[in-house]
Amino acid sequence: MFDLSGRVAVVTGGNGGIGLGMARGLAKAGADLAIWARNESKNAEAQRELEALGASVIALRCDVSSEQDIAGAMSATLERFGHVEVCIANAGYGAAADPMKLSLERWRELMSVNLEGTFLTFREVARHMMDREQGGKLIAISSISVLFGAPLQAHYAASKGGMEAFVRSMAIRLGRHGICVNAIEPGWITTDATTGALEHEALNQAILRRTPFRRWGTPEDLEGIAVYLASSASDFHTGDTIRIDGGYSVF
Repeated sequence: MFDLSGRVAVVTGGNGGIGLGMARGLAKAGADLAIWARNESKNAEAQRELEALGASVIALRCDVSSEQDIAGAMSATLERFGHVEVCIANAGYGAAADPMKLSLERWRELMSVNLEGTFLTFREVARHMMDREQGGKLIAISSISVLFGAPLQAHYAASKGGMEAFVRSMAIRLGRHGICVNAIEPGWITTDATTGALEHEALNQAILRRTPFRRWGTPEDLEGIAVYLASSASDFHTGDTIRIDGGYSVF
């Protein structure tokens, strides 16, 4: 049920961190991959790593906040592979900011990547899946910041809350086409984006005390859920948000 041989997966922001971790899992399960991300040197490194796992890979420079970039990346992906069965909308970022001092420009900049980027990515890929009439899997990467007050990341939390509402709506819209739409809420995961929190001793200890496993998560901890949601094992699973946080949110 978990064999992804013959399937092609798009992973936005798949050149590092959680995105690359999930791409590794898909590659190990037999999928071929299209990495859409902005940093071309990191794209090349990710491509080499994933190809070493046996996957056929294309890495494309793509800014998910650009409708033109998304359309171009989809066109290039289809030219290479001919079809796409899986899409993980992972591209996004967080930035600490007091909402009382946050400019509208910075608010919109983050929303254009995290929320609008997910919309543009899913819309483009879903149109292809609907035309093929063979179903598909759309997976959005949210955050546990949706569950807790994030006083210095209010815009980030709002983008992820909007993403989860969008996922539920898309699940209903696309269900008749056999397309599953789900979200993943990672907890505290060690990536370049969380280095500051990891190195902040008081915060690090607070996270460890609240996580029953007494450790941070790693990108590898997201491999399994990515494979499940991309595979036929999840063909009747849609409109859901799955939390991968080592128990942090229930302690």
